[in-house]
Amino acid sequence: MFIDNFYDKIDKSNFYLGMVSQVYRENSVVQVENLSWLSHRKIKSETLIPNTINYFVIVDSIQGLFIGEVYQSKVAASESVHDSMNNGVTEDVYPELSIDVIGVMKSNGNTFELAGFHTVGITDKVYIANERVIEMYLNSIEIKYNSNISESPLSSFANFSKLENQSIYLKPSTLFDRHIMAVGTTNSGKSTSALSILDKLVRDQKKVLIVDPTGEYSNSFTESTQEDLEGEVCKLRLGTDTVLPVGEVSNQQWAMLFETNDATQPAVLADAIKSLRYQKKNKKVGIYEKENQLVTNVKKDMASVGDDNKDFELNDLPKQIAAETNKIGKNGKNTIYQQNDFNFNSNQWLVQKVQYKLANTSLINFFNNDGSKKNLLQQLDAFLQKPNSALYIDTSAIGTDDAIGGVIIDLISNYLISNYLINKQRDEISPFVFFVDEVHRYTKAINSESDYYTGLTSIAREGRKKGIFLFLTTQNPQDVPDTLLGQIGTLLIHRLTHVEEIRTIQNHLKANSLGQIKKLDKGEAILTSINLLQDLHLNMNKTNRHHKNDTPQL
Repeated sequence: MFIDNFYDKIDKSNFYLGMVSQVYRENSVVQVENLSWLSHRKIKSETLIPNTINYFVIVDSIQGLFIGEVYQSKVAASESVHDSMNNGVTEDVYPELSIDVIGVMKSNGNTFELAGFHTVGITDKVYIANERVIEMYLNSIEIKYNSNISESPLSSFANFSKLENQSIYLKPSTLFDRHIMAVGTTNSGKSTSALSILDKLVRDQKKVLIVDPTGEYSNSFTESTQEDLEGEVCKLRLGTDTVLPVGEVSNQQWAMLFETNDATQPAVLADAIKSLRYQKKNKKVGIYEKENQLVTNVKKDMASVGDDNKDFELNDLPKQIAAETNKIGKNGKNTIYQQNDFNFNSNQWLVQKVQYKLANTSLINFFNNDGSKKNLLQQLDAFLQKPNSALYIDTSAIGTDDAIGGVIIDLISNYLISNYLINKQRDEISPFVFFVDEVHRYTKAINSESDYYTGLTSIAREGRKKGIFLFLTTQNPQDVPDTLLGQIGTLLIHRLTHVEEIRTIQNHLKANSLGQIKKLDKGEAILTSINLLQDLHLNMNKTNRHHKNDTPQL
């Protein structure tokens, strides 16, 4: 396409700036004809303000039409220039504009695409982009890796900050195909932006699974039941109307939940659970006493506990841990278990912690076999099998402790991976978005430098191929494990103030955008993605849905 096709109604000379005078790998420099060409002017319906930055230009080159963005504008700092400007002699002043080349439209094309190794050339003419050029740019902003697949965009959730009243419409694959994370400090608008995107997913009947550890979104969506088909999401309240059998929790997850912090306590906890499983298997009440029993008999009993015998009485766990503190001794010719006071004292801390957790949280209400309440895994199965459904899981009733929330999310994530992905063929999958708020709290185990929850990381690595797309939020990207952050292809960045936090995400952004992160106002954000032609500066639209995020006034 030729440049005259864009300027057929207005002479393009009215938009002319100058010629390319310097070309670098990262950017190019435009020599403006003289200072008067940067004056403010209005041409029909278009208002041009070229003496500033952050506006678009188009470069007419032999390789095609390049679109770029002006990020620096300057005049030479010399005495002659100073005198000319003071005397109003603008024809003797030659400003320079630095532009970042965004994309190129080749002569046989009709959209802008990544420039790759193509670049502008010396003496190429540069013009201010008019409305038609910008419209073409907006239609080209998404990199179409799956151009053969028909996909409707989501409803608009933001406006372009550089183009007032211009709404943004992006396809779901652009946002979620490589997973998305919203980052920003407290009160920067991160949660409001997340709710705005969730609102569009639900309204556009996209399949979505929401895990809310704090209940912040509990009143944001109307509840659907079997009787009420008009509701938006099916709601589960863990510990209130939804439970999970204790047998569905792995020993590693129990260790994370009770925050074991050395090499011996996880083993003691696992032994105690196995003893209680033996009791449950044989329909015996109370704990399994090992003291004064033959070692061979105890080992035989424990060996009888198979993989199918996972149920046990959670209330008995503290007493059973105390009963596990034995040593092997002699009683005549017999080898028996004897009380070990040293181990008893060393395990007392674990006993107290388990007692505290069970007494001060609603874990007992959640980890049980109450048949009158919903089973979490059965509800997940129902959600996975139903297309265009939405499931909201509120975990706030069982405590907002990081370890508890982490275990719940790890349970759900591992269930999706092990029980859903492995057994499904591609044509049987109904893709969905998996949303987790404040993810940094639930990805790293407490009191451990190397032990991470694995569920979300597994989904980040394997889920995309099977149709599970993560939507995460965090206040501090530093706290998100590198293995998880490295799988994120799209970032919605609100205000960050700490240098180290910005450095964590600098590889996702162009250098020109890094300096603006600290200056973002509430509700403003930078959207960067491998699926976009350029970083987008957005004003997020606040949804009308109820949101429990108001800051109390002092």
